[in-house]
Amino acid sequence: MDTKKIKGIVVAAPASGSGKTTVTLGLLAALTRKGIDTAAFKVGPDFIDPGLHGEITGQPGRNLDGWMLEQDTNLEIFARGATGANMAVVEGVMGLYDGFSGASEAGSTAQMAKWLGLPVLLVVDAGRMARSFAALVKGFVEFDPKVRFCGVVANNAGSPAHIRYLEEAMEDVPGIAMLGAIPKDANAAIPERHLGLFTAEDKVVCQQRIHALADLVSTHIDLDGLITGLDEIPLKQHADRPRPEPAVRVAVARDPAFCFYYQDNLDVLEEHGCEIVFFSPVNDADLPKDIHGIYLGGGYPELYAKALSENLPIRRAMLAAARADMPVYAECGGFMYLCKSIEDQNGRIFEMAGVFAFQTVMAKRLCALGYRQIRFLENTPLGPAGTVMRGHEFHYSFIRDSKAAQTGRDVYETADRAGKNRTAPGWLTNQCLGSYVHLHFRSRPQIGRHFANACAEFQNKRKNIHETL
Repeated sequence: MDTKKIKGIVVAAPASGSGKTTVTLGLLAALTRKGIDTAAFKVGPDFIDPGLHGEITGQPGRNLDGWMLEQDTNLEIFARGATGANMAVVEGVMGLYDGFSGASEAGSTAQMAKWLGLPVLLVVDAGRMARSFAALVKGFVEFDPKVRFCGVVANNAGSPAHIRYLEEAMEDVPGIAMLGAIPKDANAAIPERHLGLFTAEDKVVCQQRIHALADLVSTHIDLDGLITGLDEIPLKQHADRPRPEPAVRVAVARDPAFCFYYQDNLDVLEEHGCEIVFFSPVNDADLPKDIHGIYLGGGYPELYAKALSENLPIRRAMLAAARADMPVYAECGGFMYLCKSIEDQNGRIFEMAGVFAFQTVMAKRLCALGYRQIRFLENTPLGPAGTVMRGHEFHYSFIRDSKAAQTGRDVYETADRAGKNRTAPGWLTNQCLGSYVHLHFRSRPQIGRHFANACAEFQNKRKNIHETL
């Protein structure tokens, strides 16, 4: 069988805020408009960018991560995601060479580019530079000779005269082409709020904006020159992973309040016999019928707290399911929904499902950020005691007096990426596990089987009860 080959790039920048997300979305829109099947990926634990990628390409955006996942796992995710595509666009994280420390490339976009064998398209904010633009680019190109570059794009460029300055300066940097300059008044950026950009579920990537993004790249970047200059790379060989016939049904919350999911988390569940059934805690009057487990991802429950609180029937159904020992896993925003209440920044309190007796409070600044390694201290719906997983924590809320009126036990032993102990509890009550930490299921894929088995046990238990009655 012939080895599948594909063209691809990694969109990177010297620092966050340089415009790589706008360029990435514009590239995806322009490539898709040209009829080129394009697979999109995001380096790092971000949820929002992959969602926006998927809105444009029509295919799920996927995460690659040098700390949560092993190199082979990243290569497999890339190969599976790129199967059927002719082009791959990988959006980097932070600055190109920024990783876990100043001493190594570990966890950086540069490391991922080398793992994938893809060249880097460097996006540089040129708003306050002229000849220094070329000096910066030259430094990035020469910093690590093993990182390949396919070109540079100047973002936030000024007048035509400014762009000519940049082009003249780049003549002193041989081996890397300046492929375009995006003007500073380009009106195609995605709006932001406290956790980052607005999400795909907010419908900010409408057809009008997609056309604007495609026009932005087609007008200001030499897209044909970029594509022509790329070499094809072979995709890592992987065995097809057949998905069994669904044995259990898992309700997954998906709406504007709950939309933070790694696509591979859902894939892992399906690979172990879980049928995914989406529902909306904001809009639906009840949980889906005939379910055997629930997965509540993160998102923005604080923005929809009034609607969530007023939807009393589904709150009661959620509490009843947890009390009936249905396996439930909730992370970050989903965990907040399972708590007693949410207090917003104006001091208003909204009642939630009440599975856990905690009150969560929205803060005015970031409360926690960073990678986490979790070891289960007890058996949980995701795995037995001793199971080790990796994930990420990022939230603007906190638990008020976590020792008061506890309903559940902390079953997480937590460390950060440096191995230092952290306080990031995972609360377990009955078969319901909730935490602020987002876990990546590919860091321990066996949890898909464990969660499916827990759901099957619940299914059999309920079946036996009905037969007895």
